[in-house]
Amino acid sequence: MRNRFALIGAGPMGLAMAKVLAEQGIGFQGFELHRDVGGLWDINGPKSTMYASAHLISSKRMTEFTDFPMRDEVADYPSHRELKGYFRDFAREFDLYRHYRFGTEVIRVEPVGGSGDGWRVVWRDAEGEQEEIFAGVLIANGTLSEPNMPQFKGDFAGELIHSSAYRTASQFDGKRVLIVGAGNSGCDIAVDAIHHGASCDLSMRRGYYFVPKYVFGKPADTMGGAIRLPMWLKRRIDGVILKWFVGDPQRYGFPKPDYQLYESHPVVNSLVLHHAGHGDIRIRPDIDRFEGNTVHFTDGSRADYDMIVAATGYKLHYPFIDKALLNWQGDAPHLYLNCMHPTRDDLFVLGMVEASGLGWQGRHEQAEMVARYIAGLRAGGAAAQALRAEKAGGFDRATGGMAYLKLPRMAYYVDKATYRKAVTGWIARLAKGQAA
Repeated sequence: MRNRFALIGAGPMGLAMAKVLAEQGIGFQGFELHRDVGGLWDINGPKSTMYASAHLISSKRMTEFTDFPMRDEVADYPSHRELKGYFRDFAREFDLYRHYRFGTEVIRVEPVGGSGDGWRVVWRDAEGEQEEIFAGVLIANGTLSEPNMPQFKGDFAGELIHSSAYRTASQFDGKRVLIVGAGNSGCDIAVDAIHHGASCDLSMRRGYYFVPKYVFGKPADTMGGAIRLPMWLKRRIDGVILKWFVGDPQRYGFPKPDYQLYESHPVVNSLVLHHAGHGDIRIRPDIDRFEGNTVHFTDGSRADYDMIVAATGYKLHYPFIDKALLNWQGDAPHLYLNCMHPTRDDLFVLGMVEASGLGWQGRHEQAEMVARYIAGLRAGGAAAQALRAEKAGGFDRATGGMAYLKLPRMAYYVDKATYRKAVTGWIARLAKGQAA
């Protein structure tokens, strides 16, 4: 056990990590709470926050693993059902099932002695509580399982849930519904409520940029050119395209964004604007307080509802490890390239990275960099030593100069081009060192 790593999670990131660990000949033991792979994409998983109508907001070709493309017959924007099958096929293709203990909850990980002395991993399964010592820990338990539930003034007499508790549109049947939060999930859920509820309103604290799913008949995220444009020019060009295909959302009552395009994740949804233009949904400002079934808004208006869904996102959640061990700063761990501890070489957080268009291939590259780094350290490679010095010397998040909004969900956001250039650069250096 002391020569093996403990890998926590069998979602997309955990599977990518398992694949490259096996390719690099690094021993590991995987742990997964659910009885199968897929993470949140398996709606029946104990930590899944999926809902029946959920689909990818990025297209399959911009999201898939490069060495395991999705089948041609899979939809441009696959459903969670198709993706659950995709990840199970991926695990079978690369023989990953044998590396995992399923139905197993990791309840505590803690270092043994000083750095490099190993980690005690404590887990609970059908046989009870067990523990072993591992060489290190790779955390890949996801970023979208712990609800970020805001506190509201007053008491609501109807049903108040977080979007993580939403599963099927029948929950809205005959109800006056308020969706709080207009991110991608909030807009998806609002469209469901429009069709099944008696009415649907959408409460928004700030404006968003809306991106259609198709441009000129093709998935919008496939339309970018091969040449990387300066951000000022990209904003100008993409802003013109959005005006052509989306128009002005303020005409329908949506607030104007108080930030520039790409400083927050855009909403990829064509239907919510369609329904707003048809009067099927009312846009409301932020909530001031509850009073029985009445919601008072910050502009002085009010309305009565039977059900409120808080589509207010998620918090990073690693309940089995002390935050201090993760170099936590503000709303997220401060890690080199969002995954490497500045001073430890036996603790990694995988998948704590978001960027428009990064896809699972970008996360696979993160996993490969980590695996090659571990292998390089064990071999005494110069590139691995250089990477160790780089991360220990202080670093900033790979934002590419973007001024992302100061929000918890943006605390681990990166610029895709900047991030992938850094990660693939290290992969190339580490691979060259291994070949030497």
